[in-house]
Amino acid sequence: MCGIVGYIGHRDAYPIIIKGLKRLEYRGYDSAGLVLYDGKDLKLCKTKGKVSDLEEKVAKEISTEGHIGFGHTRWATHGVPNDVNSHPHFSNSGKLAIVHNGIIENYEPLKKELIKRGYVFHSDTDTEVLINLIEDVQKTDNLKLGKAVQVALNQVVGAYAIVVFDVNKPDELVCARLGSPLAIGIGEDEYFVASDASPFIEFTSNAIYLEDEEMAIIRLNKPMKVRKIKDDSLVDPYVQELQMNLEQIEKGGYEHFMLKEIYEQPNVIKDTYRGRLLANKGIIQMSGVEDNLEKFTNAKRILIIACGTSWHAGLVAEYVIEEFARIPVEVEYASEFRYRNPIINKDDVVIAISQSGETADTLAAIKLAKENGAFVFGVCNVVGSSISRETDAGAYTHAGPEIGVASTKAFTTQITILTLIALRLAKAKGTMNHSDYQRYLLELEMIPEKVQEALQTNDVAKTIAEIYKDVPNALYLGRGFNFPVALEGALKLKEISYIHAEGYPAAEMKHGPIALIDEQMPVIVIAPNKGHYDKVVSNIQEIKSRSGKIIAVVTKGDTQVKALADHVIEIPETSEALTPLLTTIPLQLLSYHIAVLRGCNVDQPRNLAKSVTVE
Repeated sequence: MCGIVGYIGHRDAYPIIIKGLKRLEYRGYDSAGLVLYDGKDLKLCKTKGKVSDLEEKVAKEISTEGHIGFGHTRWATHGVPNDVNSHPHFSNSGKLAIVHNGIIENYEPLKKELIKRGYVFHSDTDTEVLINLIEDVQKTDNLKLGKAVQVALNQVVGAYAIVVFDVNKPDELVCARLGSPLAIGIGEDEYFVASDASPFIEFTSNAIYLEDEEMAIIRLNKPMKVRKIKDDSLVDPYVQELQMNLEQIEKGGYEHFMLKEIYEQPNVIKDTYRGRLLANKGIIQMSGVEDNLEKFTNAKRILIIACGTSWHAGLVAEYVIEEFARIPVEVEYASEFRYRNPIINKDDVVIAISQSGETADTLAAIKLAKENGAFVFGVCNVVGSSISRETDAGAYTHAGPEIGVASTKAFTTQITILTLIALRLAKAKGTMNHSDYQRYLLELEMIPEKVQEALQTNDVAKTIAEIYKDVPNALYLGRGFNFPVALEGALKLKEISYIHAEGYPAAEMKHGPIALIDEQMPVIVIAPNKGHYDKVVSNIQEIKSRSGKIIAVVTKGDTQVKALADHVIEIPETSEALTPLLTTIPLQLLSYHIAVLRGCNVDQPRNLAKSVTVE
């Protein structure tokens, strides 16, 4: 969950590293550090805090000369966030330096053995154990750096993305990965290493993504070598052309990435169905589905595995797929799925959802499903990510880079993909008549325009936020297709404003949560004029009779709920199954404005990171 940036070449390394770390802060931001080599000395600077704190400290403490170096922005696992535990870490000799993303699970026995051999440890990290293990292997077996890294990694258990430097090999970086992503940018007589491609997109459009259990030896003026860690076999790496551009990872005039990404949703939803949805012709074409249509239509059950916001998108998909295609669907937390000895059959289809495509729990669940013979279909946002490579087939969401830690556009684009799949299966299975099928296609094609209209509720959401910004708790209620939206709305508020919030099916309120309702409790009710509208109105009356404050998301022109609610936010009308794509918009805006008014760091909420690559 940390961010890594490295450079070796003819440019000054420092500006590349510091700018790259800022772009990767979504991966972790409780401490940061870097090391530079100027041809004579290794210069280290690291600190608790954000990359901006590191930048200030560098200006006071070290020279920034050097054409080789690497940096790290951390999400703490082993050891509290402080200067000592920050990366990079040196070996005892001071000649080896490392940055590391991941967890070395067997670090304790390794550390005990190294202490017996005379090694001294200054931090609480597993990473310092790894770099000293590499040094010990190097000395004991008289090995070059690359081979020492390989031998050491064969002794560790866990996950890692690492970059290692040795002052005795001043024109070389060694990097490796298992479970945590690592990209290598290839330029003219220069190389870049990073957790994703964003730190180097202005320098090169060519990149290699290391596969699990691969390592690369990057040397100036020599060909890069990629080897398998287990058996030392050479790998012919695939060089990808990057699809990302600079504009996508800049704020573009918005105060926060989250707000920018909320407002990008009309365009990215359209990008997600572009070329896949031909509404006028009544066609949905997705190669990952078409090539495996028989597996989908013959499935006895669809299992959806995901975490966090992606899990909520999966819950929406459960309603949509069962409604349209009449296939039983179960939605599982990936983090629980792998540990509860699940029943997986060969005629199951497993859909794995992840924004980053690197979520550790989801990857582990995918491997378990494949081992049991299930067909696994991936839905993710990052081209070349681990999930896209591990799954049997899949579909990208085309949301573009999502920098804000609290997911917004990933949620709506995931729902878009999953709705397309549901409609395609309904047509293939004959579970929806042609007129309804055609109507849904046309409605889905109009969703971006309606999302744009829903974004016009921004000022209303801001006004409501000013009233409720200091409440300690909030309750979110929804029914049917919008129950998962209630969960997602509550999650957004928790993530970025630190207000305790819970989402419930509206009818469940009377089975416990109603005890919490008083005049201090805002209750956000999702009440479009479709489906269980009358039942939701009854739930609202129950809240009102107990003096709860009602914030209702309603269909434009609603009068019944408007007469009961303290505040209403109106969205355009659409088919019931598509309402989650609209009802979620004002909830995103409400959470955003509450967080801003509370002075919270919207893009980098405390204790969170964007890409969860550890369990």
